[in-house]
Amino acid sequence: MSKPYGFFYALIILFLFICPPALLAIEADSSHIAETEDHHFNYFLNSEKRGERLFKGLTRIKTDLTACVSCHNIDYIDTLNWNPSATDISKTFADKSIAEFKAVLMDPLGKKMEASHVGYSYSDEELGYIKAYLSQLKQETIYTTKPKINNILVFVFFGVLITMALIDLVFTKKIKYKLIPILIFAFAFGYQINMLADGAMALGRKQNYQPAQPIKFSHKIHATDNKIDCRYCHTTADESKSAGIPHVNLCMNCHVIVREGTNSGRFEINKIHAAIENNTSVEWVRIHQLPDHVFFSHAQHANVGKRECQECHGLVEEMHVIKQVEDLSMGWCLDCHDKTAVDFQANGYYSSGFKNLQEELATGLKDTVRVTDIGGRECARCHY
Repeated sequence: MSKPYGFFYALIILFLFICPPALLAIEADSSHIAETEDHHFNYFLNSEKRGERLFKGLTRIKTDLTACVSCHNIDYIDTLNWNPSATDISKTFADKSIAEFKAVLMDPLGKKMEASHVGYSYSDEELGYIKAYLSQLKQETIYTTKPKINNILVFVFFGVLITMALIDLVFTKKIKYKLIPILIFAFAFGYQINMLADGAMALGRKQNYQPAQPIKFSHKIHATDNKIDCRYCHTTADESKSAGIPHVNLCMNCHVIVREGTNSGRFEINKIHAAIENNTSVEWVRIHQLPDHVFFSHAQHANVGKRECQECHGLVEEMHVIKQVEDLSMGWCLDCHDKTAVDFQANGYYSSGFKNLQEELATGLKDTVRVTDIGGRECARCHY
């Protein structure tokens, strides 16, 4: 190495060791938590980054305080965390003053949550950093599902095999037995076709779909613990195409008195009152949804057919977080129509028609009439 270059590298090393402490000495941080942070790194952070480090407990020296993220999740989880998520906090308090934010931190919205905040004493400056981080979260899409690439990789792998087999068959001809590349081509191409067919049939299906809802509503607590009937909230299930999503006014029948949940405190129930006060609707995320070209009537199934909610929706009364249990495919529906018996003789609608079926039942040729016998497999029943 020549001398000019050696001198140049020496200056760089000297700069790295001397300048950061000199620059950091300019900053005077009066807060007790900021004193424990890594100042060599923190000097170059903006308010959002400092708030993120405080929220996640990324301090240089460990403390006995539990990090905010331990209770308030940032990313989507498929289990019910009764504590408000970071996104919920950001939407509620991002526009509040430091004083209001500090008041809630020192006195959480719920008796069960008060114990978890004992000992927390953030300065206004630190709360400003945390608020800046939460404001940033408010602008971002937190609950994003990462695309699964396993199938893509498998598809590409078989595509490479097909290409190699074709190259050997037509050009290189390195493999002695032509049957081998032919078998490779046939197997790989057939597997790709099968993957494409499965993917095409899965379009629009959302089995196991379990999105985050704007309010943490537990069907288990309402339907099982408090014995509330499904139709008290889903009032149109017996007489309409849709079972209906209850308006917040119906929620207020109970929550005008019940202001604090056993697990969630006042935070979630306050969302109901906020919707009433601000004359806004709660934007629930619909889970069970059929394609637009499919007709389905809850009245026909729940009222006339006497089907129980659990047959299609699973054991909803045991779920804290609702998910789609069945795939709701056409094959699944037709299979149910083939197996389900109709109360043929007791229902007056059927007794006035279907003479052939009436005769078959009377003569013993049929012991039961199933949905498929009365047109349950006719295309126009669901597609018209």
